[in-house]
Amino acid sequence: MKSWWELGEGIGSQGSELATYNIVCAFCGERGNFNRVFHAEKKKPNSDKRLNFDVYRCGNCAGFVHVLWSASEWGGGLHSFRVLPWPIGKPEPPEHWPESIKRYWVQAQDSASSENWDAAAVMARSALQQALRDQGAKGSSLKAEIDDLADKGALPPHIREWAHEVRLLANESAHPDGSETVSPSRVEVSDIFSFLDFLLVYLYNLPYEIAQYRKRRNPSPPPSVLQRTPETR
Repeated sequence: MKSWWELGEGIGSQGSELATYNIVCAFCGERGNFNRVFHAEKKKPNSDKRLNFDVYRCGNCAGFVHVLWSASEWGGGLHSFRVLPWPIGKPEPPEHWPESIKRYWVQAQDSASSENWDAAAVMARSALQQALRDQGAKGSSLKAEIDDLADKGALPPHIREWAHEVRLLANESAHPDGSETVSPSRVEVSDIFSFLDFLLVYLYNLPYEIAQYRKRRNPSPPPSVLQRTPETR
């Protein structure tokens, strides 16, 4: 964004009201349990768009969060928000990812936060493989599945290379051969996560954002229009 007036335009959550159920308390981790204790707003000149400045108190720990949010200027049932302070704990996967991928991705993050690098690498590899299979990849190994999806044109060359990097970095942890091996380092696990997230952005985030854009460009007519008979149109 180049201006805070762009908040809620193009990318955000569904609905024109603040989705407090998506807000996590920065202090206790409770989700969606808030009461608003302060509200102010700033109106955009020559427009109905408003920036909302709200303070919410957590119903669990009584901590406070400041939420800046705004609905889309052009309607379409979209809004976005920023929260301060934000939780310092583990990141959360986007809601539009398949549940099976989110499960492995969260386990990878949990393992990394506990500095269990082998487990983090294996779970990241599992998230990669699940994503490929969700996209229709076939093969007797992860290598074959990556190449199959790439050969079908679903993965461009540089994404194919990133996917193989995840596979190679995690292979020793996923397939121990009985010999003395060295666990992946913090830096290597960080690299695995970076490669994995690039892949998931390409496979899921970009198609989701394109679909949301198309919905905003071509919104469905209201039910009252759809239900009108040809004689009354």
